[in-house]
Amino acid sequence: MIAEPGDGERDVNVNETFHEQIDDELSEKELKQIEADDQAIQTILLGLPE
Repeated sequence: MIAEPGDGERDVNVNETFHEQIDDELSEKELKQIEADDQAIQTILLGLPE
């Protein structure tokens, strides 16, 4: 179900394993993907005309 704006009292079902992930909890795979994304962004920006 999609919550409507202002529907602050609606219960939200969350899996028991869900928790807020912090930088220390990023997996090695996620870190490598972030680095690859950063490199791709830098390559794109360097190729843009000034």
